[in-house]
Amino acid sequence: MFAYCSDPQVLDGLAWLSCYLTTGKHMAIYWAVGTVLLLLAITGPAALLFGFGGAVAARSPVAPLSWLGRGYIAIVRGVPDIAFFLFFVIALDQGLEYLRHLALCPDWDQPVRQGSDFLVCPQAKLPLSSAPQWQHEVYGFALAVLTFAIVFGAFAANVLHGAMRAVPRAQIETAEAYGMTPRQTFRRIVVPQMWIYALPGLGNLWMVLVKATPLLFLLGVEDIVYWARELGGTKTPQFTDYPHGDWRMWYFLALLVFYLGLTRVSEIGLERLMIRLSRGQATLGGAAQGGVR
Repeated sequence: MFAYCSDPQVLDGLAWLSCYLTTGKHMAIYWAVGTVLLLLAITGPAALLFGFGGAVAARSPVAPLSWLGRGYIAIVRGVPDIAFFLFFVIALDQGLEYLRHLALCPDWDQPVRQGSDFLVCPQAKLPLSSAPQWQHEVYGFALAVLTFAIVFGAFAANVLHGAMRAVPRAQIETAEAYGMTPRQTFRRIVVPQMWIYALPGLGNLWMVLVKATPLLFLLGVEDIVYWARELGGTKTPQFTDYPHGDWRMWYFLALLVFYLGLTRVSEIGLERLMIRLSRGQATLGGAAQGGVR
């Protein structure tokens, strides 16, 4: 906060606005913007990793692996995102606490399930009630990243599985004729060429992921939508030094600009990546894609 902000009652115009936008609570919304960007930066590669693993498992000749990969894709894609977020986070959190409970409190003689309550010994809590606030925030953020990665990894697995099957069979047969093993063929032929087929679907999935970040509030993370609603509501002089009316429309307009800007930057990046991947590639019909002339 600026030095001239010590007495908000004597401020007006841009001076009042500059002080209002630099209060402690507004720092929270700026921090939430960084949280969303960090979530996307971590979740994107993590979801791609889950997706690649799921696609490889789905196309495996080993029946149990194939069932696992196809089941992962079908189950996660078939459950609404909100329902999965609510179920998975609670189940994972309670599962981890239960394992810690068995290891740290073997003499516990009370049932863990007591009606609708889930009770474990205090030592098994994640994180501990005495832990600093930053540990609670990091734990909640880690659960959010894992949940987003699993959900969007299933969609990425479906896209990658289709892209692997789109690689021309003639090229795979040529590699086999040259004596390549199935593993070498997959690594040298299928994987390098599948990205041109997968990128449109992965690009759409990235856009959906960007728009899904407001679901963070379901996981206990105070995201930018939460703070926009909180800060934009009517503030009276009794509760704040910076009273104002219902400004939620302006806060949500700022969110609209933020998300539109983020998606535009994403579109530019995806377009450049498509051009790069298209070099030397051609369609099944022989028509040039990108840089082939």
